[in-house]
Amino acid sequence: MTVDTVTAISRDALYLIIKTSAPVLLISLVIGLVVSIFQTATSIQEQTLTFVPKVICVFLGLMVLGHWMLNSIVEYMVQLWSNFSLYIR
Repeated sequence: MTVDTVTAISRDALYLIIKTSAPVLLISLVIGLVVSIFQTATSIQEQTLTFVPKVICVFLGLMVLGHWMLNSIVEYMVQLWSNFSLYIR
């Protein structure tokens, strides 16, 4: 296995991690921003108010996007395992 092969595998793995985690992180970011603006506008300083909506929305996002995320990861693993004979040379 050459350095180029290892670099390509690492690059693809990092891209897959970013691609699959970005939607959930963006959901959390948007909900946190909306709740923070709401807290600022109403002068409510409750700490759990930011946590609960984020958790609920992230779980909903995982329920909606989980199938796509899992399929992407499985496709990458199938690609890695199908090319395994090329990597052990």
